[in-house]
Amino acid sequence: MTKKLRLKISSRLLKKRNRRSSSSQKKQCRFCAGPEQEILLNYKNSHVLRHFLTERGKILASRISGNCAFHQRRLGDAIKCSRTMALLPYCAARY
Repeated sequence: MTKKLRLKISSRLLKKRNRRSSSSQKKQCRFCAGPEQEILLNYKNSHVLRHFLTERGKILASRISGNCAFHQRRLGDAIKCSRTMALLPYCAARY
């Protein structure tokens, strides 16, 4: 009979396993919350659209912003239209 060997799990692997299993609360799409939020997603609302841009002027990914795929596409279109109308910058300004 062979004896089963039980390997010790390092503390690093335990922390990694806990991080994976204990996920924080899932991010909610802020535009799916209600019909009044749908109005905010417009190219004219540049102050709302600025929250979805990095300081370099790039559009935030949906995994970071928490938007669903449908609203992330609409958000990208609104930002691009707002850039065309010169309401938002294409890139970061250099000083």
